[in-house]
Amino acid sequence: MAGARDFYAVLGVSPTATADEIKKQYRKLAKQHHPDANTGDAKAAERFKEISEAYGVVGDAEKRKQYDEMRRLGAFTSRSAGAGARRPGGGAAAGGAAGGFRGEPVDLGGGFGSISDLWSSLFGDRNGARGRAAEAGQTVETTLKVPFRTAATGGRVEVKLDVVEECGTCKGTGAAAGARLNLCPECDGRGEVSFGQGGFAVNRPCPLCVGRGQIPSQKCGPCSGAGELRNARTVAITVPAGADSGARVRLKGQGARGRGGGPPGDLVITFQVEPDRFFQREGLDLVAAVPINVAQAVLGTTISVKALDGSKLAVKIPAGTGSGKRFRVAGQGIAKGAERGDLFVETQVTVPESLTPEQEKLMQQFAAAGGLRY
Repeated sequence: MAGARDFYAVLGVSPTATADEIKKQYRKLAKQHHPDANTGDAKAAERFKEISEAYGVVGDAEKRKQYDEMRRLGAFTSRSAGAGARRPGGGAAAGGAAGGFRGEPVDLGGGFGSISDLWSSLFGDRNGARGRAAEAGQTVETTLKVPFRTAATGGRVEVKLDVVEECGTCKGTGAAAGARLNLCPECDGRGEVSFGQGGFAVNRPCPLCVGRGQIPSQKCGPCSGAGELRNARTVAITVPAGADSGARVRLKGQGARGRGGGPPGDLVITFQVEPDRFFQREGLDLVAAVPINVAQAVLGTTISVKALDGSKLAVKIPAGTGSGKRFRVAGQGIAKGAERGDLFVETQVTVPESLTPEQEKLMQQFAAAGGLRY
């Protein structure tokens, strides 16, 4: 939906927002409107597409610089100055609103060329029937939940993806087998129409042929003429040892398939490590809370603790140990490269909820003898 749209307004950020602020807002909106979270909601899918397109420009430092120059020169002002969108042949485009541009694209000066040229540099050339340019597939981003011990020791986890890809049956043309491809009457085969404002011209994909420049005499059955399909895919991800929440991996060529013979996009995985019922993580160190009773705390004991690899470790608890005391077992933490953390066994002294008469008598004797001091 490239066109005379304010991408800052689409994302809901100020034109002076920092790159981090824009990225944070994009992730928030993308999560809210992602098709996976809004199954069957066409409006959410369209909104997700707008958000992605906007971030593709203002989220890129160089494209944002060019886009800001276009805004400065008035390419996105709302002053009424024309009669709507124009086809290359001179007619008004379908759905064109009043207030479009008239005249030829204006040279920006300073080496920028025309607004139309600059817009094409941001969104790529769409040549329709004259040879649609190859487009790289979209980068797919997803979050992968990883079991605690898999993240600590490394392993493989499968992730299910739902991506929009070029239809393999019609190769993105939207045409059924044997169907004729006719020049789009709206854009005369260019795949784009021009919109104007105040003497400036901006190109955008033709709404009738969706930028392809051609209209099939019969639509492709599998994709209903859209030229693309939503496909489910399962990818096995190798989780490196020592991975933590927020860690990201990029898999080249594992994203959405490219269009027009373009290369596939990448798959970016963000790990979300699930909690463990026994271990807690502090960097590369592990903390294991182990309950001991009052007698063990007072008299001392040796307890058996399960290590990360499942082996048994004997840990000596000295007499007079209080709750919250930590005992270090060197080298039994998480290994990451040449580094390895330690395991800390943390005691939790448990107090019985009730005593037998004999136990209560013994405790009273123990207290009377000075065994309990505060």
